[in-house]
Amino acid sequence: MTHLLLKDELLDAQLLRTVGTAPYGGADIGECLTTASRIEGTNLSSWHDAWSSTAERVCALAETELTAGRLETARGAYFRASNYFRTAGVMLMGAPVDERLRATNVRQTQAFRKGAALLAQPPEIIAIPYEDTTLPGYHFRVDADERPRPTVVLVGGYDGTSEELYFLNGRAALARGYNVVAFDGPGQGAALLQQQLVLRPDFETVVTVVLDFLAGRHDTDMAKIGVIGLSLGAYLAPRAASGDHRVAACIADCGSFDLFDSALERIPGPLASGLLTDKKNSMGILRRVLQVLESKPTAGWALRRGQLVHGVSDPVEYLRSLRDYSMKDRAELILCPTFVCNAEGDDISTSAPRLFDALRAEKEFIQFKAVDGAGDHCEAAARTLYHAVSFGWLDRVFNQDG
Repeated sequence: MTHLLLKDELLDAQLLRTVGTAPYGGADIGECLTTASRIEGTNLSSWHDAWSSTAERVCALAETELTAGRLETARGAYFRASNYFRTAGVMLMGAPVDERLRATNVRQTQAFRKGAALLAQPPEIIAIPYEDTTLPGYHFRVDADERPRPTVVLVGGYDGTSEELYFLNGRAALARGYNVVAFDGPGQGAALLQQQLVLRPDFETVVTVVLDFLAGRHDTDMAKIGVIGLSLGAYLAPRAASGDHRVAACIADCGSFDLFDSALERIPGPLASGLLTDKKNSMGILRRVLQVLESKPTAGWALRRGQLVHGVSDPVEYLRSLRDYSMKDRAELILCPTFVCNAEGDDISTSAPRLFDALRAEKEFIQFKAVDGAGDHCEAAARTLYHAVSFGWLDRVFNQDG
């Protein structure tokens, strides 16, 4: 819906995603636009190099300012550099992992933590016990007061990171009096790229360990736990709320009701029928078509990304794995108030009303409009408007002053 600079629709959307964090310190618009102007068409190495160069330059600025004792400037530069490193790597997602992607993930984490350490209330870097390992993340408090507060758990999408979640939802939540947990679950951020943990559909299992972690703290009001899902997280968060009823409020921002159904809608009829019934001939044709598609720089990115996140090495197996990602027969298990939204121009979230219709508990649905600049996936160009609406709803649910 919103076009900035690049001719390629996906690359321009990724540019918008980064630019959209500017109100929360994740970007400078001029830095983003000049970086984008150096990208050569759909050359993904050029994308990586352009954003990495900007990230390194801004990180060097942060180091200089820190040495000079100018902490406000240093913090802002570290934060922007972190988000630029993330942006540099995102288009390289695919299996096997490109080492440049792994390196930018490390660099974005390092820069973010240097910036976060300069906040008036630095976050606690946490390792949440999970099976035989831990999940990396952050616990942010509003201030030094350790009294129990309402807390939001931020759940990201296919290609986000816990650090990016600070800009997309965390800072807005803190400003409204909520403590915040941002973490990388299986299939996300460092948990995927550094620990090789792949996505799982029963995400209630994941959020349960996060809530167990919070239950052991005296600064959490366990009666006021909100889970906010962004993009794919808008499937994962409701799925979690359907299985762990300690979730007291759920926000689903632009996700799919059933990932397999959404995939079928994008496949020509006969091939979709073959995938649905696992017909051998149809599968062979579909595999060849998808292999051609995934070789294309931007058109094949979602397929390459999906195989990495789900831990499969074949595009058909990736599509098959989506069968387990559905809120059918799960939405009615959600007992807490739930806020569901989508964006007018976003084809990824067209099935969000199906989630809303299936809910049996208290619920609200909002469609964000292009006329308000909010028609893009996850309201990328209008996060301040999204926060005004969604946190207004959450404040009412939790009887917060706002």
